[in-house]
Amino acid sequence: MQISDLPKLVTVFGGSGFVGRHVVRALAKRGYRVRVAVRRPDLAFHLQPLGNVGQIKAIQANLRYQWTVDRAVEGADAVINLVGILKETGKQNFSAVQERGAAFVAEAARKQGASLVHVSAIGADPESGSEYGRTKGAAEAAVHGAMKDAVILRPSIIFGPEDDFFNRFASMARFSPFLPLIGGGHTKFQPVFVGDVAEAVALAVDGLAKGGKTYELGGPDVVTFRECMEIVMRITDRNRALVSIPWSIAKSMAKLTGWLPGAPITYDQVVMLESDNVVSDKCVSSKLTLKGLGINPRNIDSVVSSYLVRFRPHGQFTRKGAV
Repeated sequence: MQISDLPKLVTVFGGSGFVGRHVVRALAKRGYRVRVAVRRPDLAFHLQPLGNVGQIKAIQANLRYQWTVDRAVEGADAVINLVGILKETGKQNFSAVQERGAAFVAEAARKQGASLVHVSAIGADPESGSEYGRTKGAAEAAVHGAMKDAVILRPSIIFGPEDDFFNRFASMARFSPFLPLIGGGHTKFQPVFVGDVAEAVALAVDGLAKGGKTYELGGPDVVTFRECMEIVMRITDRNRALVSIPWSIAKSMAKLTGWLPGAPITYDQVVMLESDNVVSDKCVSSKLTLKGLGINPRNIDSVVSSYLVRFRPHGQFTRKGAV
């Protein structure tokens, strides 16, 4: 077999994470060879069963070091960047990982002549008051500056069995007598299923997304923060008070405790919550959405109930009405 006869090679940065494992699975099902670029390849063995023998390979790469990025992209036909952080830890800061790192990946893909799919987030804006949103916006500008035909995907909050949103509050409800409503709980979200996001990424690699365009990915449900907490309580069958926390108090608390390991929320995350996180009317009218890609998005209840059941007082055997 000649090299030209081999299936296309896709390099996935951040492929061992929550979204990454679903993206790797979607690519493997399509027959692609998948090179997973991660900081710790020894922690990516869980990806091996997602494909055939030898189909998925992990390689060491760190977005803070350009030479490792170039090495990971060498020989690739397509490149996907999924890397993002919600909280800064030491050298893993927003500017280094989300801004400069994304620029390194885009430049490496350009030099290799590979296509590029960059996963950003709704709310990405170089002028954002949130450092997360600002660096995500700067990353998008760097990506399009290097590759005008790159596809950018902006998901809303992503949910799935390993998510850090519904799982976090369901876990909190086990012990806390109340659940917090930051800013009164009025912020709107359009949660999107991780499997749908992965399928969108795979379709973009297939060449079925419009090059140079930015898609916004949201599910069929637009819900407020309060409604998300109510969903958590209903599915876990726990009755907890919902306590409104004004923005000023939430920011003060986050400044005091946000730096601690395992802190429930950081100052930057509070700032992000001040803005709604939903698909824009512009993307809907332009069909730059999941439905525009031919994906019928899953709703919250059809998925979340399958994995939050473990937080019920007695798991799946809890009778309705238990406290």
